[in-house]
Amino acid sequence: MDKETLLDWYRQMVLIRRFEERSDELYQLEGKIKGFLHLYIGQEAIAVGSIAARKDGDHVITAYRDHGHALAVGIPATEVMSELMGKATGVVGGRGGSMHMASKERTFWGGYGIVGAHISLGVGLALAEKYKGSDGVCLCYFGDGATNIGYFHESLNMAAVWELPIVFICENNKYGMGTSIEKASAAPKMVDKAKAYKIPAKQVDGMDILAVYEATEKAIAACRKGKGPQFLEMMTYRYEGHSIGDRTRYRPEGELDKWRDEKDPIATLQNHLLKEFEMAEEDLIAIDDEVMKEVNEAVEFSDESPLPEQDTLFNHIYPSNGEVS
Repeated sequence: MDKETLLDWYRQMVLIRRFEERSDELYQLEGKIKGFLHLYIGQEAIAVGSIAARKDGDHVITAYRDHGHALAVGIPATEVMSELMGKATGVVGGRGGSMHMASKERTFWGGYGIVGAHISLGVGLALAEKYKGSDGVCLCYFGDGATNIGYFHESLNMAAVWELPIVFICENNKYGMGTSIEKASAAPKMVDKAKAYKIPAKQVDGMDILAVYEATEKAIAACRKGKGPQFLEMMTYRYEGHSIGDRTRYRPEGELDKWRDEKDPIATLQNHLLKEFEMAEEDLIAIDDEVMKEVNEAVEFSDESPLPEQDTLFNHIYPSNGEVS
């Protein structure tokens, strides 16, 4: 991979990390973000590496831990932050908040709050592309906990029977809310669940962006060749709790430190850039500084943005007369 591409990926991952850290402060210390907040810290390599492998027009759909994916598809930080603050300048006008980011222009369909339910929507997107006869593909992300939901199994079965162009990407961060995989799933390896439906499945180091990109690129290529659905189990770790109120007391002592010290996705790419391209640390520090400026400007923009007007309350919904306002 060339240096310019890796630097772009590095910047994207740092942006997601700094954005999420600042969002945490805005929620817990400043009270400017309300409702739920599911942070993506630790999992940045998956969104950036896999979305980099898609082409324009390929669909992306994910669950409620969606800020990283929103930034990775190219939604400006100003629009994502404004959505977190419920402002009219948010990507969906302040109506969706943390769990419901979406962008029709970027074929990014969320952000979905019901565990596992969006997997069936991803299958529908893939069915539409096959019906149209295009070579479009859907990337469908979900956590390990969602693999215990009925939507998951029905969706994988349908995708396999109809040979649909969808890449199922399980972001296995070891815990479904506060319960470890071993305590919640009779099949602790998510790839085994995919193999039950005869879907090609592979475990991937989700902390290594190069491994993520390579595996996703191959899976997408297989879909485009008409080989049906593909399944990638991305092994990763979330540094923060399931959501803001989760203090992670259920984790073994030292587990977080081990993942963060030995497998951090940003540090891994940083070391690769320093070693393979003989970059100076100052150059990477400069990228971090630029990113922090972008995040701070996004916060300032969101602070100054208006709340949605009250007379727009019923916009974008179906009223009783069937006409969308």
